[in-house]
Amino acid sequence: MSISLPTPVVSIGLLLCSNIFMTVAWYGHLKYPTSTLQKAVLISWCIAFFEYCLQVPANRYGYGYFTAAELKTIQEILSLSIFMVFSVLYLGEPLKWNYILGFAMIAGAGFVIFHKW
Repeated sequence: MSISLPTPVVSIGLLLCSNIFMTVAWYGHLKYPTSTLQKAVLISWCIAFFEYCLQVPANRYGYGYFTAAELKTIQEILSLSIFMVFSVLYLGEPLKWNYILGFAMIAGAGFVIFHKW
């Protein structure tokens, strides 16, 4: 028995997972400021490999159902959503009102991009 998921579910799911890896790769090392830069780069690069293994198929699979601009918009909104959670839970940074407002403005841009004018 084969289960076929709709293209948006697969593409957005892969983008979600890839952005989790991306956030950890780009910002996870900030919690370890005494680690050498070379070590941070190497570990981040290794984590980013898995991000690319998910990001490329997400875009390849989703392109055609979504435009390239729509795929990028989805990626950016997911990236910021994941980063907000990551920065609060992992890095222990406060979530300020201006961050939330800025994110809302970017989400508004998503509305403009996806709206059929």
